[in-house]
Amino acid sequence: MNSILSAINVHKTYQNGPEITEVLRGIDLDVKQGEVVIIIGPSGVGKSTLLHLIGSLDKPTTGEIHINGQNVFELNDKQLAGFRNKNIGFVFQFHHLLPEFTALENVMLPGMMYSNDLNQLNVDASALLAEVGLDNRLNHKPNQLSGGERQRVAVARALINNPKLVLADEPTGNLDKNNSKALYRQILNLNEKLNQTFIIVTHNEIMAERASRVIELEDGQVKAIKNNR
Repeated sequence: MNSILSAINVHKTYQNGPEITEVLRGIDLDVKQGEVVIIIGPSGVGKSTLLHLIGSLDKPTTGEIHINGQNVFELNDKQLAGFRNKNIGFVFQFHHLLPEFTALENVMLPGMMYSNDLNQLNVDASALLAEVGLDNRLNHKPNQLSGGERQRVAVARALINNPKLVLADEPTGNLDKNNSKALYRQILNLNEKLNQTFIIVTHNEIMAERASRVIELEDGQVKAIKNNR
């Protein structure tokens, strides 16, 4: 399998006046096409920081991040924004759906930057919503959906541009146990059916057991890697 992501000796420090905080201290990570990789560890070890760097939402202090062979931080800001939108999908703890738009419209939005064929985009977005079990909720607005349904819309939206990589930061953090199970089941189904690559920060033990690999961080470094499949 080809590598979708390579993080090479990634460091991230923050400075507040004279005080310097080193959050990541030399992360090396390689993710293959079609893997579901879980990142775990206690609060404050750098899980979300690493995910934001992988997603090019922030820049490392030192080190390199390659996605599908591209060293992303060699791109200028405009190129990087385009690369991110086309190659990386995001699912956050809060769904960030636009309240004035329907589920279908929310899913279509990221694709409108690259497609002038709104009919095909509508078809693709409808198909993704059907994949996550929401084919009967296409025209519902976020306030008409449950928390679990809103997060499933967010997953479909993350996939609309067929990204190389989908990043999820505590996607079930605001969901109850049943909705958490349902969302992770949908993610695993999408992984199996579409060979989609996921990197997920979570404390959910069930998801960790079913992932391809579990990467544990401690003190800004990789403490352990567990291979499940």
